[in-house]
Amino acid sequence: MNQPSATPILQARGISKYFGAVTALEGVDLSLAPGEVLGVVGDNGAGKSTLMKILSGLFRPSDGEILVNGRPVHFHSPRDAHRNGIEMVYQDLALAGNMRIFENIFLGREPGRTFGGLTLIDQAGSRRLAAEHLERLQIHVKSVDQNVEELSGGQQQAVAIARATAFAAKVVIMDEPTAALAIKEVGKVLDLIRRLKDHGVGVILISHRMDDVFYVCDRVMALFHGRNFAEARLADTSRNEVIGWIMGTKGHSTALAHDKVI
Repeated sequence: MNQPSATPILQARGISKYFGAVTALEGVDLSLAPGEVLGVVGDNGAGKSTLMKILSGLFRPSDGEILVNGRPVHFHSPRDAHRNGIEMVYQDLALAGNMRIFENIFLGREPGRTFGGLTLIDQAGSRRLAAEHLERLQIHVKSVDQNVEELSGGQQQAVAIARATAFAAKVVIMDEPTAALAIKEVGKVLDLIRRLKDHGVGVILISHRMDDVFYVCDRVMALFHGRNFAEARLADTSRNEVIGWIMGTKGHSTALAHDKVI
């Protein structure tokens, strides 16, 4: 297993976001090293989704800065984030169910040649590259020609992750990747996240599931009311403590709280 580098691949410094009179984020900091999985937790309305949308280029911050490999960057759209190696896998996956696996992996970024403004898509090349990429990530499907709608929920999540990492991604942000999965498929997706570490990819995992956080993350940070609340390496904290952070308390939390957040 790769050990996180001392140099952050992605940093957010003093990020604030205002929607009129509403403060969604206030002075939030975040850092992520190559090959590290960072769990981001917090109750509904804590600011997790807003922060991730800023990091992935959907929102522009009202204040603060983002750095990639120590260099300040400015994202005006998700395309700018993509160019800097930052990809996001949304909870709804945003896959085209009636299209084949290889078509989904390269959707909007198909390999091919452009002639006079028209692109001739290299379907054979797309199939080959998709199969090689799935093999590299140890994602097993019958064929890259299968329609995505034929796949199980876990396989669809794996295809979404494969799409996010097909273009030399440095960072992948995942929003509740196991929320809609059957129990038997959860472990496969979490193991895939671990394999991303072996490829040096940094992962930000948004999750309410403490089982997921403590299985796959190296470090966890909690947001509360749009601000940094607490942060620790997983080895230096406990499930009950992290659940307490989500609820806005530091120290020991109750078994009842543990029952509510699993």
